[in-house]
Amino acid sequence: MSSVGEALIAGLKARGVDVVFGIPGVHTIELYRGLAGSGIRHVTARHEQGAAFMADGYARVSGKPGVALVITGPGVTNALTAMAQARADSIPILVISGVNRRGSLGRGLGLLHELPDQAAMVAALCPTERIDDPAEVEPALTRAFARLGSGRPGPVHLEVPTDVMPLPAPPAAPVQPELRPAPDPTRIAEAARLLAAAERPLILAGGGARHAGTALRALAERLDAPVVQTTNARGLMHGHPLTVPASPSLEATRRLIADADRILALGTELGPTDYDMYVRGGLPDLGQMIRVDLCPEQLARHPAALTLEADCGAVLDALLPLLPQGKAEAAARAAATRAAARAELSPAMRRQLAMLEALRDAVPGAIVVGDSTQPIYAGNLYHDHDRPGGWFNAATGYGALGFAPGAAVGAALAAPGVPVICLIGDGGLQFSPGELRTAVDEGLPITFLLWNNAGFREIAEAMQESGTDVIGCTPSPLNLEPFAAACDLPFTSVENSPEALRAALTPSSGPRLIEIRVT
Repeated sequence: MSSVGEALIAGLKARGVDVVFGIPGVHTIELYRGLAGSGIRHVTARHEQGAAFMADGYARVSGKPGVALVITGPGVTNALTAMAQARADSIPILVISGVNRRGSLGRGLGLLHELPDQAAMVAALCPTERIDDPAEVEPALTRAFARLGSGRPGPVHLEVPTDVMPLPAPPAAPVQPELRPAPDPTRIAEAARLLAAAERPLILAGGGARHAGTALRALAERLDAPVVQTTNARGLMHGHPLTVPASPSLEATRRLIADADRILALGTELGPTDYDMYVRGGLPDLGQMIRVDLCPEQLARHPAALTLEADCGAVLDALLPLLPQGKAEAAARAAATRAAARAELSPAMRRQLAMLEALRDAVPGAIVVGDSTQPIYAGNLYHDHDRPGGWFNAATGYGALGFAPGAAVGAALAAPGVPVICLIGDGGLQFSPGELRTAVDEGLPITFLLWNNAGFREIAEAMQESGTDVIGCTPSPLNLEPFAAACDLPFTSVENSPEALRAALTPSSGPRLIEIRVT
């Protein structure tokens, strides 16, 4: 009979998990017992936060839940930041941890890795469940994957006491696939009626549409509707006449939204990091929108003419045959908005955008995983990426520094053979430098592209603009050439110009580090 630890691994395998990220410890040895013969690949992070960031990047690219194994106590607390990022961006990750033996919990005995109440701490952030009995393994996994696959995605936590892990577990029943409910046909018909009557329809596409690019393009063409893409939807409409890859925080995009007489909002929480980055207020009234989201709580947060609690792809597929062909007039409005939105960017941001476009042209079809750094901020305001789901970063939602290296590892494992660009600042790199070594261990085709402005330049400029003395914004950067050598990474340093960057981005099958020197 399998142990609880072995049964957990078998349960993951039965649910389609093919890679897990983690760091083993004495409190999780029993969780690792079943890995060797499972066919699940284990990737060793250098920090539990990195392991959960890897699970996040894997989930964003694969469309499947990412899984991380962490130890009791500090493993969980280290992973919490990454779990918060996943919650903010609606990314399904499962974190499985140990917890101290059942009889010790809450008693303050001074055990190794002890917390007053580990589950209560996690419960403030996401659903959590403790497996106290071997018979609970399969039901707990079933509930966890149901949460990961229905409603608004996000992190889920399971913890297993150390004295439960080695106990024999009963045989598992066959896993039943999770099926999303179909959209309500009555509401689909009403949505089609409202859209067909519109003279100037508009689509707001968020991260919930990232895996529905083909259907989105077809519906936009049928409606003749410009498509405004938030950060997590970039790449869905690359180069298309109807694309508006510009943040709704920009005035030109807001004018386009205000001019629309019907809005179809797909999988977007309408949050400030996309819709009011400058905290100015003044977002156009969205009360006449048709809003599609998996989360009923999300649908209740903003007035709408009609809501559909359903998967975006299913709604788009259902709507398409019900709609008449539009007038083919919207491309001119989309083009004018693109030009005006780009012109709103500061000269510094336009130079950063030129670097992003050089990167896109030099490595077409790449997945760009960003940290909180200046060119990423510029790209989140305006950038037409060329791969659906291939532009994401931590500068939305929770905004955790150090996100990108781990998430890039996860992305590369989810899309074998696809080039991955990890775009990070010199400050952010020092949050998680060890995950570059993970990329070396795994032989992943990741280009770590370092924007080196010798400090926290974005914060320094914000302090200057507010009239505050600049303090704490000049941490010394790593000496990158010996750092790269210590990681066994090929290293190149280039000046901050599109031409120099293009020349440095020669094809590469393994990881490398390229520094962009910013003066």
